[in-house]
Amino acid sequence: MMPGSRPLGLPTGQPRSAGVKLLAASTVLAAALVVAVFAVVPGQGPKPARVALPDLVEIQAGTFHHRAAGEFLQDGKPVTAPLVTIAIKRTLAVMRHQVTAADYQRCVEAEACLAVERDEAVPDLPVVKVSWRDAHAYASWLSRATGVPFRLPTDEEWAYAAAGRFRDDALPDTGGDPGQRALALYDRDMSREDRSDQRPRPIGSFGTNENGLLDVAGNVWEWTDTCYARRAIGARGDVTTTNVNCGVRVVEGRHRTYMADFIGDARGGGCSTSAPPSNLGFRLVRDTDPPRKLLAEVRRFFALLI
Repeated sequence: MMPGSRPLGLPTGQPRSAGVKLLAASTVLAAALVVAVFAVVPGQGPKPARVALPDLVEIQAGTFHHRAAGEFLQDGKPVTAPLVTIAIKRTLAVMRHQVTAADYQRCVEAEACLAVERDEAVPDLPVVKVSWRDAHAYASWLSRATGVPFRLPTDEEWAYAAAGRFRDDALPDTGGDPGQRALALYDRDMSREDRSDQRPRPIGSFGTNENGLLDVAGNVWEWTDTCYARRAIGARGDVTTTNVNCGVRVVEGRHRTYMADFIGDARGGGCSTSAPPSNLGFRLVRDTDPPRKLLAEVRRFFALLI
């Protein structure tokens, strides 16, 4: 623009009209939506996907009863977690099987994942001895490599997908007696001790659940993205979160447990509570949140401009 010139239709010193600001904001919104489409739709961006998408099972939205994860206290004493109603509001796309050793090795070769100890270099074995941090790194790499966002499931999502293979971890009512509760915990954990062959088995060895997922609650437990939390239950049944520790994550399998996020082999220690898992692995879900979050940011920016 030449010195002293000004945009047509805008006299010097006069503010832009609401219509002009609306046009500018609309242009920004349209551009952001185009960026969003290219960011989340595979094959539409400037770079084609370099890694094939994993086999996914789509599970329809719905509600279910679920015993919340974490530690619950009432009047300062540990109590059984309450049953709550969980709503899965969107279709849940879950990997049909756990991430395999071959899948994970591709991430290692791309220098995006740390190598883990491998008992056998068999392509159809699930990867094990992975920490939450390893699983998170793999999800980030797979998202970049495919152009489709992936993440670890929440504890609630895992339970919903596991369906009939999810195990309730409620204890029998001990009337608030701490000694009886300790005995109940001991009996439960002893019954969970896995005396069978703990070596990872080929994909499909533990069958298919009613949602079409393979090996749910087999001898490979799976990391979730849910942080360990401590909550207090009030006299009226109201629940207050008193502490959240994301250095410890919920792990699901034949039973629920809690592990420090840097532990890859539970048999070597690091189990925060309950009987330790035989093996630690994971499967991912396709993330549907990034477009929603992006649109929220665009709307917020749009509101500031008008």
